[in-house]
This record gives sequence, C-alpha cells and structure tokens, in this order.
Amino acid sequence: MATDRGDGRTPNQLRPLSCSRSILHRAHGSASWSQGETKVIAAVYGPKAGTKKNENPEKASIEVIWKPKTGQIGKVEREYELILKRTLESICIRTINPNTTTSVIVQVVHDDGALLPCAINAACAALVDAAIPLKHLAVAICCSVADSGHIILDPTKHEEEKMKAFAYLVFPNTIVSVLPQRTLQAGDEPMAHGLITSVTQGGMSVDDYLHCLERGHATTARLSGFLRKNIQPKSTSESSKAG
Repeated sequence: MATDRGDGRTPNQLRPLSCSRSILHRAHGSASWSQGETKVIAAVYGPKAGTKKNENPEKASIEVIWKPKTGQIGKVEREYELILKRTLESICIRTINPNTTTSVIVQVVHDDGALLPCAINAACAALVDAAIPLKHLAVAICCSVADSGHIILDPTKHEEEKMKAFAYLVFPNTIVSVLPQRTLQAGDEPMAHGLITSVTQGGMSVDDYLHCLERGHATTARLSGFLRKNIQPKSTSESSKAG
C-alpha cells in the first residue's frame, strides 16, 4: 500500500535541494544547505593553533558549535553536536595539520524536518569550501518508520510527528557495501559496510533498520551527484538547485 504524503512526494522522493558556497566572507569556508524548507548554514574557521583543551600533537581537532534558530542550546542540540563532530572527524584527514583546531559553526535557519542530515550535508560542503583535506565526501539522509512499517525518506516536520522511529545515515561518496553478507558484530568498523554514521531514534526492528539502509543507499547517488556538482570551482558553481 502506498504512503500518502502531504506534499505529494513518493516515499523515496527527496525534497528540492539547494546549496550555496562561500556565503560568509569572514569564514575560511561556508555553505548553506536546504532540503525543502529546512535550511542550515555552516561556517568553518581554521585550522588554527590548538588550545590546551583540544591540542593533539599527532592529529588535528574538530570543534562543532550548534546554534539553534532561537533560544538556548539543549540536550538534543548537544547530541547533534557530538554526532556531527564524530562524523566530521571520520572524513577529515587529521594527520595533515596536527596540533590545530578547525571550528565548524552550524546555524539553524529553519527546521522543517530532517534537520541533522541537512546540517551534516551543509558542514561537508563548508569543509570543502575551506579546503580542509578530506578522505572522501559524505552525504546524510533521514529514513523514518511509520507505525504501519512503511518507510519514508527526508520527512517534513509534520511527517516526523507521525513517525515511530528514525534512522540518520551518513554514507561515503564511494559505497563499498551497505548490506553485509554476514551478521554485523560488535566492534565492526562501520566503513567496512559503506556507512560512516548510523544513529537511530525510537524503536525499530532489525528488518526496519535494514530496509532503511537499503532505501538510504539507493538515494545516495542523487545526493552525492548534487554535492559533487556544488564543489566545483566557485566561479562555475556558486549556487545550484535541484528539484
């Protein structure tokens, strides 16, 4: 049975994407990323000399600061900071600028659903804009599970309120294998299965999760292509949109 969506999208259809780079003149790199009405601006400052708190003689440090649209940062935003920090640390080549800190400021402009993946995509584009060395690009997607078991991608805020569980998935630009041939075991490296970050919220079965992986993986080609298009030289790709 098909799942009806208020905006007329199919279950696997993303909202229109929009990305602009170099939008903040004082930052070393910046980008805005929109998925439908959800919009985030990310700014990168650094690398700069490491402080005593963050210094590491062997690796560069990544600092993430999340700024809500209004009000003070709360528990959920702190969790988003940590997820984003770990994701960016995994894609940056941190041995090139040891004993330095790169700060990534994430400013929420509007939240109409799938906010965390939108922020991750914005941060990745901003890192490229700042010429931070990366192992690979990364793209993030939100898969949501309804009580009926149906899965929809890139939910709006209204759709999120009706969902029982969510999977926030971050994939590398080059997918190795998302669905392993053997059962996942504790201690496995996520990248071995073509996955950088995987965070779930709410209760979902193993089958639900594997279906989310399938759906997310199938969507990465479009997200990756859109991101690659937007990291071309600034003179030829200052701002692009995709419907």
